[in-house]
Amino acid sequence: MDNTKNTAKYVIWMIIAMLFWGFAWTAGKVAAEHSNAEVAAFWRYAISFLSIIPVVLLLKTPLKTDRIGFMYMVGAGVLTSLFNYLFFAGLSHGQAGYGGTMVTSLAPIITYILSIAMLGTKVSSRQITALSIGIFGALILLRVPFDGFAFLNVDSSYFLGCALVWAVITVISQKAAKRAHLMFYTLVVFGITTFINMLFALPYRPFDFAAYDEVFWWTILFIGVIPGTFSTALYFVSAGKVGAHRTGVFMFIVPVGAIVSSWVVYDESLALSTLIGCLLAFAAVILFNMKKASDRR
Repeated sequence: MDNTKNTAKYVIWMIIAMLFWGFAWTAGKVAAEHSNAEVAAFWRYAISFLSIIPVVLLLKTPLKTDRIGFMYMVGAGVLTSLFNYLFFAGLSHGQAGYGGTMVTSLAPIITYILSIAMLGTKVSSRQITALSIGIFGALILLRVPFDGFAFLNVDSSYFLGCALVWAVITVISQKAAKRAHLMFYTLVVFGITTFINMLFALPYRPFDFAAYDEVFWWTILFIGVIPGTFSTALYFVSAGKVGAHRTGVFMFIVPVGAIVSSWVVYDESLALSTLIGCLLAFAAVILFNMKKASDRR
């Protein structure tokens, strides 16, 4: 009974973490509108890096890895800095709700394909069916059956880039998890991301605090601390308790936070194609993980 209660507690925490990650898309659009992609990208991870240090110390995270593990961290840091820029650049052009839904739905599908191609992950016929459903859902999300390749525009290309980059980061994380504690991995990746994004932000005077208004600073502080550090810590702690095979499903709570918050703040409407594509991708993730879930029982 206690185990059930504990699991329920971690499930609630995971839901909260995912909702905050969804809110980050709308908050990111606000921050991008009150600054620019380069400055917003730098301060988002600078704040996350500084605020995650006490969490790592509090959890008594082992600060060790090997040379290969460190190389994974460097690679993930470089890619995360790219993702971070694409995130804010996309939000300065496109809708927060669509961006959050598109990236969160496409990234797991691309990750599965990369895992099969790069990690040699073996798949069953059921998982092949799941991938087919996911790819069809991705095509719906991109509105390919309706608009052809019109998604290759400024508004959507940034978000598509986000999904591709995040999928590669996820594969790297899977390999790095065997060589370092995930919280230490996150700390190092946040640090590398901050440094790289700072280099690109310097021409825009990121340390001239008076150059940006209060809306920017409060918003970027929220993104860095709550979705950045707080939700990341909740995610890692809860994922270990809930089960790795379930975490992919929780990612589909992120679009809920993105869609609701973007509707409240920007009055963005949800296209039927976005909803259908997201649901198909959600079904694909559940189906893909079914075998793993049954194996654990």
